[in-house]
Amino acid sequence: MPEYDLARLYRETRERLSGLVLRLNDHELASPVPACPGWSVSDVMYHLLAGVEDVMAGRLTGPPNDDQTARQVARHRGTPVHSVVETWGELAPSFEELIGRAAVWPAVIDLASHEQDIRGALGRPGARDSDAVRVGAERLVALMRPAVPMHVVCEDFEARVGPEDSKDPGLMLRTTRFDAFRWRMGRRSRPQVLDYDWSDDPTPVIDQLFVFGPSPTDIVE
Repeated sequence: MPEYDLARLYRETRERLSGLVLRLNDHELASPVPACPGWSVSDVMYHLLAGVEDVMAGRLTGPPNDDQTARQVARHRGTPVHSVVETWGELAPSFEELIGRAAVWPAVIDLASHEQDIRGALGRPGARDSDAVRVGAERLVALMRPAVPMHVVCEDFEARVGPEDSKDPGLMLRTTRFDAFRWRMGRRSRPQVLDYDWSDDPTPVIDQLFVFGPSPTDIVE
């Protein structure tokens, strides 16, 4: 894949999401986020800030596990979101320089995922064609390792993944960049993905298609 400016992708997504949440009222900030069970919109913001804090303090060197994530959210719970956004913005330049230099893709993909989680929770779609979502979808599809060959066709890119030496023609999936980005990150349920435009029954490999999840419930955005 070509090289991308991950610092820019993170910064653009952060600034867009910050602008969105700063316009929310207390009721909206308390809205549950279906893609992050048990979390509110505010909780997602606590996680995003704490992740940056932990990386910059040397407490975190990879994606956090469930316990670490829970502690991140608990650490900031009750903090006004405008303060969260302000602190995030203060720490962000150094963090963005780091992830750009070290090509830390998970940081960009996680942030872009959470922007869409919040937008979905609020019923405010947007940024589905952002650079972070577009290139994130390509990378997430390219990293799939299903047990059978797969040909994934999106509106403006396609990828072949799985065993290269197999004589099995495999499966074809026609989808979109946005949906590929969302189901790869576990933001769709198993029945939702099974209902996509497949050339054949994907049941044998369905559980190999998710980085996280799948979601226990349908997520409709």
